[in-house]
Amino acid sequence: MTSEGFPRQYARTRRFTLGEPRELHWSADGATVYFARSRAGDDPFTCLWAIDVETGAERLICDPSNLSLGENLTAAERARRERLRESAEGITAFNCDATTSTAVFALNGTPCTVNLATAEVHVVPSSGAVFDPQISPDGTRLAMVIDRGCVVADLTSGGDILCSLTPRHDDECWATAEFIAAEEMGRLRGMWWSPDSRYLLITRVDDSPVETWNLSDPALPWAPSRSVRYPAAGTANAAVELFILDIATGQTTSIDWSTGGYEYLAHATWDLYGPLITVQSRDQQQVEVRRVNIETAALETVWSESSEPWVDLVAGTPAMIDATMIVTCVKRNGTQSLAVGKDVVSEPTISVRSVVSAGPLGVLFTANPTHDATVSHLWRWTSADGCTQLTDGDVVTTAVGDVVRHAQRTATLHHPDQQWVLPSGHSIGSVAEAPLVELNVTIRRGRAPEGHELDVAVLLPTGTVDHPLPVLLDPYGGPHALRVVRSMRAHATSQWFADQGFAVVVCDGRGTPGRGTDWEHAVAGNLADVVLNDQIAALDIAAATCARDGVELDLNRVAIRGWSFGGYLAALAVLRRPDRVHAAVAGAPVTDWRWYDTHYTERYLGHPDAQAEAYDLSSLIENLTELTRPLLLIHGLADDNVVAAHTLQLSSALLAVGGPHEVLPLVGVSHMTPQEVVAENLLRHQLEFIERHLAARS
Repeated sequence: MTSEGFPRQYARTRRFTLGEPRELHWSADGATVYFARSRAGDDPFTCLWAIDVETGAERLICDPSNLSLGENLTAAERARRERLRESAEGITAFNCDATTSTAVFALNGTPCTVNLATAEVHVVPSSGAVFDPQISPDGTRLAMVIDRGCVVADLTSGGDILCSLTPRHDDECWATAEFIAAEEMGRLRGMWWSPDSRYLLITRVDDSPVETWNLSDPALPWAPSRSVRYPAAGTANAAVELFILDIATGQTTSIDWSTGGYEYLAHATWDLYGPLITVQSRDQQQVEVRRVNIETAALETVWSESSEPWVDLVAGTPAMIDATMIVTCVKRNGTQSLAVGKDVVSEPTISVRSVVSAGPLGVLFTANPTHDATVSHLWRWTSADGCTQLTDGDVVTTAVGDVVRHAQRTATLHHPDQQWVLPSGHSIGSVAEAPLVELNVTIRRGRAPEGHELDVAVLLPTGTVDHPLPVLLDPYGGPHALRVVRSMRAHATSQWFADQGFAVVVCDGRGTPGRGTDWEHAVAGNLADVVLNDQIAALDIAAATCARDGVELDLNRVAIRGWSFGGYLAALAVLRRPDRVHAAVAGAPVTDWRWYDTHYTERYLGHPDAQAEAYDLSSLIENLTELTRPLLLIHGLADDNVVAAHTLQLSSALLAVGGPHEVLPLVGVSHMTPQEVVAENLLRHQLEFIERHLAARS
């Protein structure tokens, strides 16, 4: 197999995400799983499908190409896709009523319902482009966001309006998650139905306290600039209010959720026992879960946690087993642990990563051994049996369902397929393309100078290596994300670079998840030194372990590439360790953390007014004196997450100290660079830059 053509394939398949089954929903009777998937690995339009669990027979329910609906995405929908890094089109999300008789989705801003038995599609009349339509549990009503307001329609009458809520001014919106909630807290919605379909728990967001930033496109000087509300570290967040909307009367009851000084509405749901919300303090050291009384709007705290330097928000929590028993994740015994009520039920030998489901029959969750974050296994807890590990081995496992029935997907280093396997043994077919590379990776463990052990993935060219190899560090390296995992697809791009004649080194150092609380907390107060030290340690570990295998790494020719936090780390490497790293490609880097958002940045560095030194220590611009190594800065001019000003300000600072560098602006490109031409040629451009400058050192 050849790697020729990989950049084109990488771009055409939207980073190999097209053709993968996604958005799995179990039917109420457990006989069917509904899911979204495109027809081919390079087809961006996802369709709605169903699979019979017992027979494995699939049927197409809705192909969006058969619906003549124009492109009319709302700004909120575009923002949602950016927050999710969503690059597909068509039916990218859907939800169902309680009996899974009807599904609803928005296609290019048009709300549609589909009968899941007959595949009959109905377009719901609307007065404008729709965002996030949510069907009521009884299937009779549809709540949707239109022009920043919320409208509830009667599906039994064909779409008559039952009630509506209108924003008071242009900076206000109903039923939509604010930027911080969507980007950093995993809360992508602003409305939740009551189980009896009588009420909505609903947010009203006022962005007017948030600073206005203007994003302009120098390539289109005749076009007006785009104003966005950006809550940078130390500045005001959006004001988020919470209400109960009575559908019958259209009246709202206000919920004073922020009592006690809590600033973030981190999570909300409406389960069988009423509305349940999670609130978090601005410093993120206190979290409370509160039950809402729908008659009085009074709040009852059912769980709380306080911890320094922060309390983590874990996906899938909190959840209720019954009216009084809550499932959460807590820091105990040096790791992230599963708690049921007041009891920690998981062993300190594992780190809980997410809760898949929780209910009267038990809890389904994912975890990894605390000493090994390269794998992820599926676990079950029941009151009778305690915690039971359901998968093992060198795999990365995810799941959808509950402890009784679930579909699970397993990734390995040895095969690109990641099939969703049903309890019957049948699989939901994937039509994603296999990457045009032959993986040659080993995951090695070595000890850093400070004494801790690091997992390092080393990718070598396919075939015989008979000469010293230049090195390419290819990290993300920051909180939340892992790159050294036992999944073939995770390493495909790194392998392509390896096949161009490099030893590619990937390391998840301190601050990344899964290795215990001390490991994650090591970056508190300083996002620079610890993460950079671990990358340098990984370089030496890779060289030593490769030498034992008879492969020599040329440590006089070392480059680094990265995007987002990885871009920050790449620029950091050539600025602070030019003795070890000789060229860098920094994509969309944060260059001064005062310009990144409140929730992420203040978790690690504190408030800039109180912790100015932490920001100075972590900045690429503060105390900048020189640049002696080649640096390529890449940034999308339409990026609203890490705005292009980060790169432009660093470029200006480098010019002031005589630091030669290159800047590649990407016109009309956001943080996730979804455009095919951009994605393909960015790989080639990075390769050319790295080869040019490392060749000069040879």
